[in-house]
Amino acid sequence: MTSSGHGPARRPSITDVARRAGVSVGTVSNVLNRPDQVAPATRGRVLASIEELGFVRNASARQLRVGAAQTIGVIVLDMANPFFTEIARGIEDRISPDQYTLLLSSSDDDPAREARYLRLHEEHGVHGLVVSPARTSLDAILAMRERGVHIVLLDVPRHPVPISCVGVDDVRGAQLAVEHLLALGHRRLGFVNGPDTVGQCAARREGAVAALTAAGLDPQDALVEVTVPALDLDAGAAGMARLLALPSARRPTATLCANDLAAVGALRTLRRAGVAVPEDMAVVGYDDIPVASMLAVPLTTVRQPTHTLGWTAADLLLREAADGPDAAPERVVFQPELVVRESSGAAR
Repeated sequence: MTSSGHGPARRPSITDVARRAGVSVGTVSNVLNRPDQVAPATRGRVLASIEELGFVRNASARQLRVGAAQTIGVIVLDMANPFFTEIARGIEDRISPDQYTLLLSSSDDDPAREARYLRLHEEHGVHGLVVSPARTSLDAILAMRERGVHIVLLDVPRHPVPISCVGVDDVRGAQLAVEHLLALGHRRLGFVNGPDTVGQCAARREGAVAALTAAGLDPQDALVEVTVPALDLDAGAAGMARLLALPSARRPTATLCANDLAAVGALRTLRRAGVAVPEDMAVVGYDDIPVASMLAVPLTTVRQPTHTLGWTAADLLLREAADGPDAAPERVVFQPELVVRESSGAAR
């Protein structure tokens, strides 16, 4: 592609391709969008012209012509968390065969940021949205669905809502973790958790309390909860530091972290403080991100089927869009699995 002036070169247009190939603009459009309707020899000539000219179709203009963007918007709580990366991969694997593109954004667990992304996605006319809600209030999301936007939640609200959702039984997941620690003889547990305005955090706390109560223990005494503003490495490290600062009579012998990133941060604090894991402190995470099994002390954790969660959410979204506005919401709940590794050991 060349330019006769001093400014940037003009991008070749579909008309330039048609002129080079000796066909109509409509034929070029068919090659791009419905290639099976064009004779092989003609199709080859058009493709050769596209290659020679370096033509790139204008996706925005195409979206305007077909009336809807071939894009699926995805809003997660933390794009840096490998848990959400694997979910995004599951979504992409489901939508790619249908020629959709994934547009990924992170709310950073901030309702205002989430609201801005919701508005932007709606304004740009995405085909649908998969959202991991930043807070338990779903008013803005439900309002969008009322306006005809197809949305699937990556969460299972405690109370039924008229919107499809996919998630894991987080109450049961925390129960599994606490039951495991109780079976190892631990009777005072730390719990590094996020804000209870986040549905998963509230559910995991409920599960921990339920397991302690079922074992005949008073959660007020047996559970030492530390709430951190975000479930990342630094917050996990800070949460564990707060637990270690407690008087020895109140200090737990085992700690459940509400996700694996927080657990990795907690392990970092323990290592720096010279606290042996699991001899002096057992640690359990939640999610089973890839690094969990690769740590110096491999992490016991509650596994979620991350790729399957994403794939299923995308499948529900595409099916709902195909069925139209009368599609009935679906609620898909997967069961978690406890994965026992070296970071959890018997109480001394």
